[in-house]
Amino acid sequence: MKLLTLFKASVLAGGLAIAGCATTQTAPDIVEVAQSAGSFDTLVAAVTAADLADTLKSEGPFTVFAPTDEAFAALPEGTVETLLKPENKDQLTAILTYHVLPGKVMAADVAGQRLSPATVNGKTVHVDGRNGVKVNDATVTAADIAASNGVIHVIDKVLLP
Repeated sequence: MKLLTLFKASVLAGGLAIAGCATTQTAPDIVEVAQSAGSFDTLVAAVTAADLADTLKSEGPFTVFAPTDEAFAALPEGTVETLLKPENKDQLTAILTYHVLPGKVMAADVAGQRLSPATVNGKTVHVDGRNGVKVNDATVTAADIAASNGVIHVIDKVLLP
């Protein structure tokens, strides 16, 4: 029974390699984790509209500051709908890539520090890890959600470059 439990844990943690056999299950990537969480529907729709899903499914690693659906809903009325229009794809892409850091940054990496890392869009965010973790004026409400190609930190506001 203990061996079966270890086998299941190994498969769920990223697959089990057996000589001559293909791995049938791998850990979910950032997009899959966001899709399955149920609180990032707007973010997933925006990532899809900006044609960034394949990028966020790639090898990475990435650190994503993921605004919840409630964070998007707090934007001025009509903002999300306007951003999702094809003619606003460049603006949407700039906003979304402002939520992504290259590399994998865990909460413990910023604990007790103030940093200004560059985002994928080239602009910096201000991370304050001295009392919890804040990114600009957003609070990290859940940290270190693992994905096969990086990590997600849930934030309560949409970051605007």
